[in-house]
Amino acid sequence: MAEREQSLAQLELLCKQLYETTDSAQRVQAEKTLLDFTNSPDCLSQCQLLLERGSSSYAQLLASTCLSKLIARSTNPLPLEQRIDIRNYVLTYLASRPKLTSFVSQALIQLFARITKLGWFDCQKEDFVFRNVITDITSFLQGGVEYCMIGVMLLSELVNEMNQADTTRPITKHRKIASSFRDVTLFDIFTLSCTLLREASGKQLNLNDEHQHGLFLHLLKLGFNCLNFDFIGTASDESSDDLCTVQIPTSWRMAFLDTSTLQLFFDLYCSLPPTLSPLVLSCLVQVASVRRSLFNNTERAKFLSHLVDGVKRILENPQSLSDPNNYHEFCRLLARLKSNYQLGELVKVENYPDVIRLIANFTVTSLQHWAFAPNSVHYLLSLWQRLTASVPYVKATEPHLLETYTPEVTKAYITSRLESVHIILRDALDDPLEDAGLIMQQLDQLSTIGRCEYEKTCALVVQLFDQAAQAYQEALRCSPLRPVDIAVQEGRLSWLVYMIGSVIGGRVSFTSTDEHDAMDGELVCRVLQLMNLTDSRLPQAGNEKLELAMLSFFEQFRKIYIGDQVQKSSKVYRRLSEVLGLTDETMVLSIFIGKIITNLKYWGRSEPILAKTLNLLNDLSVGYSSVRKLVKLRAVQFMLNNRTSERFPFLGINSQSSLGDMRCRTTFYTALGRLLVVDLGEDEDQFEQFMMPLTASFEGILQMFSSNNFNQEEAKRTLVGLSRDLRGIAFAFNTKTSYMMLFDWLYPRYMPVFLRAIEFWYLEPSCTTPILKLMAELVQNRSQRLQFDVISPNGILLFREASKMITTYGNRILSLGEVPKDQLYPLKLKGISICFSILKAALCGNYVNFGVFRLYGDDALDNALQTAVKLLLTIPHTDLLNYPKLSQSYFSPLLECLTLDHMNFLASLEPPVLLYILSSISEGLSALDTMVCTSCCASLDHIVTYLFRQLSRNGKKRPPSSVPRENDRLLHILQQRPDILQQYGV
Repeated sequence: MAEREQSLAQLELLCKQLYETTDSAQRVQAEKTLLDFTNSPDCLSQCQLLLERGSSSYAQLLASTCLSKLIARSTNPLPLEQRIDIRNYVLTYLASRPKLTSFVSQALIQLFARITKLGWFDCQKEDFVFRNVITDITSFLQGGVEYCMIGVMLLSELVNEMNQADTTRPITKHRKIASSFRDVTLFDIFTLSCTLLREASGKQLNLNDEHQHGLFLHLLKLGFNCLNFDFIGTASDESSDDLCTVQIPTSWRMAFLDTSTLQLFFDLYCSLPPTLSPLVLSCLVQVASVRRSLFNNTERAKFLSHLVDGVKRILENPQSLSDPNNYHEFCRLLARLKSNYQLGELVKVENYPDVIRLIANFTVTSLQHWAFAPNSVHYLLSLWQRLTASVPYVKATEPHLLETYTPEVTKAYITSRLESVHIILRDALDDPLEDAGLIMQQLDQLSTIGRCEYEKTCALVVQLFDQAAQAYQEALRCSPLRPVDIAVQEGRLSWLVYMIGSVIGGRVSFTSTDEHDAMDGELVCRVLQLMNLTDSRLPQAGNEKLELAMLSFFEQFRKIYIGDQVQKSSKVYRRLSEVLGLTDETMVLSIFIGKIITNLKYWGRSEPILAKTLNLLNDLSVGYSSVRKLVKLRAVQFMLNNRTSERFPFLGINSQSSLGDMRCRTTFYTALGRLLVVDLGEDEDQFEQFMMPLTASFEGILQMFSSNNFNQEEAKRTLVGLSRDLRGIAFAFNTKTSYMMLFDWLYPRYMPVFLRAIEFWYLEPSCTTPILKLMAELVQNRSQRLQFDVISPNGILLFREASKMITTYGNRILSLGEVPKDQLYPLKLKGISICFSILKAALCGNYVNFGVFRLYGDDALDNALQTAVKLLLTIPHTDLLNYPKLSQSYFSPLLECLTLDHMNFLASLEPPVLLYILSSISEGLSALDTMVCTSCCASLDHIVTYLFRQLSRNGKKRPPSSVPRENDRLLHILQQRPDILQQYGV
């Protein structure tokens, strides 16, 4: 007895040290000791002792947590009787102690939910003992407020647990349990939640009372969890709001045909305070998203009518919407009205004219108060985007009235953003223009909204742009300059340029007219005139936000008016010719290239501008017709012939900007490479001229390496830049002729440079990663560019170089030993992942006859495969799945390729290695990534096919030497361990 008391005291002390101490060393030691306690044989009895006699809430929490781990373990699971006893004990414990600390009661409730889920299919005397959850919890629900709240929390947590996939178990098992729970119990729980909500709302509850407020809160959470259930097992990302349809089962149909369910939540919203009403609106969002096929046409119209009436009531009494949470959820509700229902259905609702007017007024007011709940604007704009996009398809005779209200919404958005500029600068607020993701999202929505009644949109933008441009010019002429006034006008012009690009990008060919194209021309002329003004000021000053807006405009214009599918007679070019003298696409392309060169010259130290500029150049170099026009431009020839750090500072290794080592160099040379391929033909002299700056750099590095003492930092930075440049060129050289020019230039003189660098700097991923990625690109047989002549050894030579790099890098990584967890991916796993990609591309490229290596005693193939296997064995299975890039490089299609074409090598591996690979396939089959799962299925198929062939051969007479004996190793292992294949169902 004294020993148990001492043990209890020791555990409580450890819990106190774990949760309360500020001494990190003491906490780590306590954590380690408690982990040993969790794995001890008497853990179960000790947990009960802690719950019964522990004086600390932390001790009770420890006991609950340990019990959850015991219940969840997949090896050596607890017997059914013990799990039933624990479940019953938890319920009794909660019933006898209704005033536990919240985190303890929550842990016990989670324990109950976990036991129930994992035991859902367990039977005792033909009774599914864990399924009678409502009966088990009824006594809680019939008690006082505190007991009722515990019962509701138990049900709510159970629904939530059933909806969460268990990453430690196959996804198929989770779906089987969740589907059964949905069919057997979930509807009863939802009905019970609605009944309890009606009963609670009918009583005179004091919501200022903590317990009564908590009861209502958990009842609403229960209802929401039921409606938010993943009914058909498709929601892989709970944070995504794109999954707008709630796939309610047909068996629930009557609950939604009964309008009292919908009315219940609208009534609750009107009666509950802002601490609870947002959750009511969350439930309404789910109800509004019920799948259309649950109703026939008449029933759907009736349901929609009641839904719209409820929305109308909220809009007519908007006081509660001043709460940000209410406002946000209501905006989501409005968005769901259009995502789940057609405009043709909405216009037939009796109150549609009043409702669309109220929604328009609400939207305009919301946009004008731009600082209030800015993240909610997305849903309002989404509503209007969907509404306006549906106009061409409406067949109903009832008026949709969008031509009346959409221009008001467009005007409110545009004017409110312009008015915000001065306030943001004055009060030093966060500038939305600095949030690129938010800007692009909203502008994408505006692109559709603004094209509705485009004449009004264009007239408004022209008026506001002319005003801002005039004010900008006046501010620039003032002496002395007033920076604040200039900044305000540049901010306003940034918004307007973004918006012009947006509405141009919203042009839809089948609804556009010549008049609309002429309006686009008016807007384009103004932006280009502004660009001439801002470019002239770049030697003295520039505005990064305005430049980014310009680049966004250019990108939208390129998509719509430049390319193979563009109507060259478009009136946009006619207007450009009249105002700016730009008569055709070639002249417009010269403006694009001029702007690109200007940005590379003046904005080399701005990563956002440089990245967007190079992306624009890259996109221009893709089109078939545009790229042929580009190479004829003098500006493009200038770029091809003057790629030096003097002309383009961002390429310089000594630039103060860190962009000399950024991947933007790859983008730059990819674009130049595409242009060169068109301009090059088979002219080797022109290729040599193009490569002269790179040749000079490589020769300089060779001289450095030949010296005993050289500046390693300078050599390393140069080499990183060169690797990125060459990777861009290699990516662009997609023809056999151009690729062979590059290969002959690289091999054999410069390839050793990369191996030497790997040997020097293998501990520096900033250096090794670009080099490895370059090799991965060189061995990639894209567009069948690696089609060597029959007598050419180039395929073998290229594979040898890849093998050398994999082996050199791999052996040095293997020598590292233990790597700190925070450095594991950058220092080790990322490089291994790229090595797998190199090997995958080389093995699957179909340009090497691998039988040649064994025939001539060449160990390049064996070295590469052996190194890859050694690297693989240093990676735990969990890491293989936890790092997506590593998963994709290993499972797909490296593992597929190995099991298809190199099974003799795999079959010759030692048993622990084979078991590791087979286990990785088993783990991958339960992965959430579809590509990984599919690759594992294919790999398993290849292995089983190989085994079948081996067994077939063994049944026939064959010469003893026809197949090496070590290749039967896999067959012997599986004969001794048949459970390995049985777990796959084979």
